Formats: sequence, C-alpha cells, structure tokens
Amino acid sequence: MLSMIGLIGGLVLLIILTLRGMNLFISAPLCAVVVALCSGIPLFTGEVNYVSAYMDGFASFVAAWFFMFLLGSMFGKFMEDTGAADSVAQWIINKLGRKQAVLAVVLACAILTYGGVSVFVVAFSVYPMALSLFKDANLPRRFIPAALAFGSVTFTMTSAGSPEIQNWIPIKYLGTSPYAAWEVSLVVAVLMATFGYWWLRKIINRAIANGESFEAREGDPVLLDRELPKPVLSLIPLLVVLGLSFFFHDELAQNALIVALLGGVIAIAVINFKHFHRPQLAISEATTGALVAIGNTAAVVGFGSIAKITPAFDTAVTAMTNLPGNELVGAAVAVSVIAGLTGSASGGQAIALPEVGPHYMQAGVNPEQLHRIVSISSGALDSLPHNGYVVTTIRAICNETHSAAYWAVAAVTVVVPLLGLAVAIGLFML
Repeated sequence: MLSMIGLIGGLVLLIILTLRGMNLFISAPLCAVVVALCSGIPLFTGEVNYVSAYMDGFASFVAAWFFMFLLGSMFGKFMEDTGAADSVAQWIINKLGRKQAVLAVVLACAILTYGGVSVFVVAFSVYPMALSLFKDANLPRRFIPAALAFGSVTFTMTSAGSPEIQNWIPIKYLGTSPYAAWEVSLVVAVLMATFGYWWLRKIINRAIANGESFEAREGDPVLLDRELPKPVLSLIPLLVVLGLSFFFHDELAQNALIVALLGGVIAIAVINFKHFHRPQLAISEATTGALVAIGNTAAVVGFGSIAKITPAFDTAVTAMTNLPGNELVGAAVAVSVIAGLTGSASGGQAIALPEVGPHYMQAGVNPEQLHRIVSISSGALDSLPHNGYVVTTIRAICNETHSAAYWAVAAVTVVVPLLGLAVAIGLFML
C-alpha cells in the first residue's frame, strides 16, 4: 500500500511541480526519491538502488538520442540564422494568407512525422518557421507548442502506415503490419485532424478576442534588412531530411535520423551559405539548446526508471492488463494508464504488450484491431505534463511555461486522441 501511495504521490507531485515551472533537474530526481523511499528502494547501497536505477534511465536516453537532439537543434538554428525559416514563412503567408499560419505549422509537422522524422526532431526543425508564422500573423506565441504537438503526436504518430515507433512496436508482439486496420485508422485520423484543428483554432481565437497577440522577446531571431534565400531553396533542406529519413528507415531504424539530419544540416550550409548571419553563434546556441532539451527529457525518463522497479508498478501493470469486460477497452485502458505512469507512449506499449498481447490473442481478439487500439491509446495519457516530448517542446524549444502553454497542448494531445480512441473502439465493435 505504501508503495502505491508513493508511486501515485510522486507522479502527482512531479506533475504539480512541472506545472509550477520548477526546474526538472531538481523536481524529477526529488519526486523519484519519494517513490523510492516509499517502496523500500535503498538510495545508495544494494544491487538495485535509487542512484544507479535513476542514472541508468537518464544515461540510456542521452546515449540513444544525443546525436538526434544535437543535429535537430543545429538544423533548426541554421534554418533560423540563414533566414530560410523566415523565407518559407513569408511564402506561406503570401500564398495562404495570415489566417492559415496555424494550419501551415500543423501540416509541416504532420508531413515530417509521417515521413519518419522523430517527433522530437520535428519540433526542433519546424519551430523557427512556426515562430515566424505566428509573428507575421500576430498570433499568441504560447500556442506554438500546441500546434507543433498536434501535428506531430496525434493523427500522424499512431496512424496506419506511420513509420513512428508507436505504430511499429505492436508488430513484434502481434505479428501484424504497420498498416493494421487501416480503414478504421483512416477514419479516426481524419476525425482527429479535423476536430483537433477546429478546437485549436477556437482556443487561439478566444485568446485573441481577449486581447492576446504576439509578444516579441529578447533573444528572438531578428528579421534583418537583408535578402532572404528563395523559398524553394529554403524548403530543400526539409525535403532532404524527409527523404533521407524515409529512404534509410528500414535499414538503419532510429539511426536513419542521424543520416537525415546531417544531410539537412549540410544542405542548408551548402545551399544558403551566403545567407548565414552569425554561424558560430548559431552553432553555440544549438549545442546549448540540445543539451538543455535532452537533459530535461532524460530527467523525466529517470523518474520513470525508478517507477518501473517499484512493487506498486508491477501491481498496477497486472491489474491494468487483466481488466474484465470488452478486451479492446481493457487493452486501451491498460496501455493508456501505463503510458501515463511512465510519461512515454512507447514505454507504455513495451511494458503492456508482453502481457496484453498473448492474453487477448488467446481470447480471440483480432490482432489488427488490437494493434490499432494499442497504438492510438498509447498517444493519449502519455502527454501529461511530465512527458518528455511535452517538456522539451514547451520549455527547451519554445521557451514557454507549462502554466501558459500546457492546457492547449493537453486539449489536442490528450482529449483529441481519447476521442479518436473511443471512435475506433466503437467502429471495431460494430
């Protein structure tokens, strides 16, 4: 009982401290200490202890993602420093009009995500253009994280055919394909895209009606009185990232992103070399930003590593994976709750599927239906305030606070996927 109180209490405390803006390098380890002490996990001694478990999770994330974060940050800064982001933004505004700035950001993220670029990297890559678009359209900048997240981690990340890991993990356990239940997936994706965009626009319009507008900040890129690169040439680096990621995905898996981003960085440097303003400063800011971003995310991953070795977590997993009633509902609840506890969509799947998969397959559940439900449900409660992507996008990339930006993010990345999940279950039950 004490272990369960500690697990829930530590998670709630982490969410509260995150929303209040406390530094994650302090709050995440502190909340993990609460969880460890309530579960009888020694802090320093023993084969399994707090320090080793926390740092194993922290270090493993850094080791797996460092080059992607670094190159993704450099790509974004180079787009910003050369004026390529401003060039693309102005072209979009001229073609589509200022009212379509949000749609442009969402579509850019959706195309890159469905093309195989990691959602973390998409945020780095599109943010400079999003900032320019929101500035030109005079939209409140606190909604940029919501626009980035909506285009990345909702209707694209968990849809049939998506190369993102959240659509591929079930294949290992269910013997399905990435196109499992594509008919229902298509309906759900269209619903999530249309309803989510309508809601996001409604939230932004309400803020504008209340007098909010774009507010420039110290440190924002300044649009200099200079010749910008041509929009077509500015789009080429984005297409290079998309193309290389898609081409090498099957062969190199996650490492394809290193090749893709390196290709994008080189493409910017070659194509827009004469448009660089302060390249050394851009590199310096990119490296610093990458370290802050990956550190914030790794701090939360460390908390999840402690949570996963507690008796309460095992109890929760067992309870969630053996829920009575409709099997698809049970699987959805199990994956959603575990993803919420770990703050990770892929983590929720990887923990739940070894139990959920065989259990429901033996019960005669259609594996393609189970695949799609597991995939969609993993992308709902994972977006709680302590989620690594949420923290990185809001704080490290967009330089916003959770109190200002998170609730719009929650609307489009928690509520909208839950709605899509309910529709998918309903269609499968017909």
